[in-house]
Amino acid sequence: MRRLWLVVAMVIWAGLGVLAQAPAPSAEATKTTWYFYTVKWGYQNEFLDLFQRNHYPILKAQLDAGVYTRVRTLVPENHGDGRADWTFAVELVRAATPPAFDEAAALARLFPDKGKFAREEQRRFELLVAHWDVPLNAVDMGTRKLTQ
Repeated sequence: MRRLWLVVAMVIWAGLGVLAQAPAPSAEATKTTWYFYTVKWGYQNEFLDLFQRNHYPILKAQLDAGVYTRVRTLVPENHGDGRADWTFAVELVRAATPPAFDEAAALARLFPDKGKFAREEQRRFELLVAHWDVPLNAVDMGTRKLTQ
């Protein structure tokens, strides 16, 4: 009986793996990633100030260098979409063939006061409840074949 249960569990587990597979990678040359942040209640403006002062210049430098073709920052229209799981998001669209980018050199140029930069970045992350990244694959419904 125990052996039968183990076989059934393995079949179910294998089936779940097939069902839970991510869609095939996108055929698009660019790659879009959304970065989500949940900021502690009452600290949104401080977080945005720190992000704008310390992280956005790095993203802007990468945009100007051609690493990204688009950088957008977003906030929900209302505080919460029913789940209230994010309060700030960044959309990055990576170039199809991004050039090499020396982030260390950019940081040194943009933030000569390393101590201040480190303190403010630490504070920016202290203001978070959660942060996660979502790399996206486009699904072209015009060419996608139905599975059934």
